[in-house]
Amino acid sequence: MGTLINDRIDVRISKEQKDLIKFACDLSGFKNLTEFVVFCINKEANNIIIENSKILKSIEDKKVFLNALLNPPPPNSKLKKAQSNYLKYLKENEFENNSIRKKV
Repeated sequence: MGTLINDRIDVRISKEQKDLIKFACDLSGFKNLTEFVVFCINKEANNIIIENSKILKSIEDKKVFLNALLNPPPPNSKLKKAQSNYLKYLKENEFENNSIRKKV
C-alpha cells in the first residue's frame, strides 16, 4: 500500500469569518474545523464540476437545440434506409407482434 501524503492549503481569513465558520462547524457536528473545511470545499468543488458538465448551459445552446427540434433537417439516405429496414422488420414479424398483442 502506498504512503498517504497530506498536502496543505494555507488561507488567511478575518476573525469574523473564522468565527462564522467555527459556528457552522459546531452546528454541523464535525470533529474539528479542518474536517469541516475539507468537507465543504470538496462538496463545492464537486458541485462546480457537475454544473460545468451539464449540457445546454447557455441560452445559445438552448436556442440551437430548440431550433434543431423545431426545424429538423430533411432525412438523409441513412435515415431513410433505417426507416425502410424498420418497416420491413415490422412486416416480417407482423404475426409475432399480433400474437403478443393478443396475450397482453
